Amino acid sequence: MDDLLRVGVISSTHGIKGEVKVFPTTDDQNRFKDLKKVILDTGKEQIEMEITGVRFFKQMVIVKFKGFDNINDIEKYKGKDLLVTRENAVKLEEGEYFIYDLVGCMVVTDEEEELGELVEVLQTGANDVYVVKTTEGKEVLLPNIESCILDVNIEEKKIKAHIMEGLLD
Repeated sequence: MDDLLRVGVISSTHGIKGEVKVFPTTDDQNRFKDLKKVILDTGKEQIEMEITGVRFFKQMVIVKFKGFDNINDIEKYKGKDLLVTRENAVKLEEGEYFIYDLVGCMVVTDEEEELGELVEVLQTGANDVYVVKTTEGKEVLLPNIESCILDVNIEEKKIKAHIMEGLLD
């Protein structure tokens, strides 16, 4: 699953002609306009699906798949994930990372002391906040700002952080 990234979840059917409402799990729902294929994860198997139509309705994306022309054909996939390969994922700028790649990274201080494991990324309006579970089992919140997060190395699964005054209190 390392080479697959979730872009949405089928929440319900839309109409009777096989369209589905998809809750996007990507930062930019407009990326669906450029998607030609996705992988449907049924839990038992992964099915490549060709997208033939995309519309937007409120926070949802209405998607039509080739070969699914009836509500009965698609209804069984409610709640299932839609995935893309890394090759079809959005191209990231330098210094940008997929949350999936950050979770599980070991966080060390700028003095090379092990702080803990990054377990979650909270997306706030100003900046992301990394939730780190320390070796003692406590949670520490680190803002993803230049003065705090010094280096991210996805290959080594390691993040170097400067612990600013008051963050461990």
